Amino acid sequence: MSRTTLTRRSVLGTAGLIGVGTLTGCGIPSAYVAEDRRSAPDRSDSEKRLAFSNWTQYIDVDDDGGGRPTLDAFTERTGIKVSYTEDINDNDEFFGKIGPVLTQGTDPGRDLMVVSDWMAGRYVSLGWVQAMDRANLPNVTAQLDPQLANPAFDPGRRRSVPWQSGITGIAYNRKELGREIKSTADLWAPDLKGRVTLFAGLDEALGLLMLGHGADIAAFTEDDAHRAMDLVQKMVDSRHIRRFTGNDYTSDLASGAALACQAYSGDAVQLTAENPDIAFVVPEEGGELWAESLLIPNRATHKQNAELLIDHYYQPEVAAELAAAVQYICPVPAAREVLAASGDKEKAALAEHPLLFPTDEMRARLHTMRDVTSAERPGLHKVWGRITGV
Repeated sequence: MSRTTLTRRSVLGTAGLIGVGTLTGCGIPSAYVAEDRRSAPDRSDSEKRLAFSNWTQYIDVDDDGGGRPTLDAFTERTGIKVSYTEDINDNDEFFGKIGPVLTQGTDPGRDLMVVSDWMAGRYVSLGWVQAMDRANLPNVTAQLDPQLANPAFDPGRRRSVPWQSGITGIAYNRKELGREIKSTADLWAPDLKGRVTLFAGLDEALGLLMLGHGADIAAFTEDDAHRAMDLVQKMVDSRHIRRFTGNDYTSDLASGAALACQAYSGDAVQLTAENPDIAFVVPEEGGELWAESLLIPNRATHKQNAELLIDHYYQPEVAAELAAAVQYICPVPAAREVLAASGDKEKAALAEHPLLFPTDEMRARLHTMRDVTSAERPGLHKVWGRITGV
């Protein structure tokens, strides 16, 4: 199945630069929404339905493509019908579409949505999403991967719950290169000149680059960011970097135009299946662990129903079915045992796949990056845009 991780992770655009200070400074009323203006009368008891916005190809489907088994099972169990729409194509584009609605306090037309955590941090800081009732989320409380439980933007996951997770690391053609890559510094070796690609998005690229300099990306400074960008500028000047990519980096690697690149674990599963010579590595100094999370927007009219659906996906059996379909890191570790016990050999093999269920050794090298603040973002984007030519 073709997946669209890179589209979901894309960052470049103007909407993502908007913050409270930016809007206020332009003479526009602050975009921040106070706590007492976020909720709407919840019609969950009388209306057994909810609207769920997600990215394309990010859920399980049956063999004929006409049904979504995990959603169908939820409806059968609860009687709640789900209007499922694949209408999120880009974090910034969606932010720009829904932002005015949330700022004005009108019905967003959806009760649940999935965005990347760096963008989720912006929604939380702007007061655009509601706190969830943990009494409706017992499976989340019991089953959520501890490594994903306390992001800096939402301690305790009061307003966000991971849908799926992944790693930013390095993919390379082991056979063509003729050696292993073990660290981010290995990308700059002379034999890779002109054969390396990096992500074009600041939020996508920066974490791994800063880890290469030994920075703590959970608490990085602007100096850490500039140190990493200075090195990239040198590599651009020396023509060591082939180009900066979006969702086309996989074709460069598959064709041999690039021998090594920044990559996502979700894509690496598919790339390696198609070409065993392609390897994915979490660098010795660490890789970035990220998630794309479920949020309940302000003024959602079926909040409790949305919470019940979130909790449905944290049942290990349901989480296992979803993980087998989309093949990202599963935020429910107990789903591994479910897959291991499967009578299906292919599903059982997924229980041992480190890019769905990372080993303890790999987990020790995974780090979560804090969000780039609204104050930092314009300056860093200016420098990064100059380097990348975007």
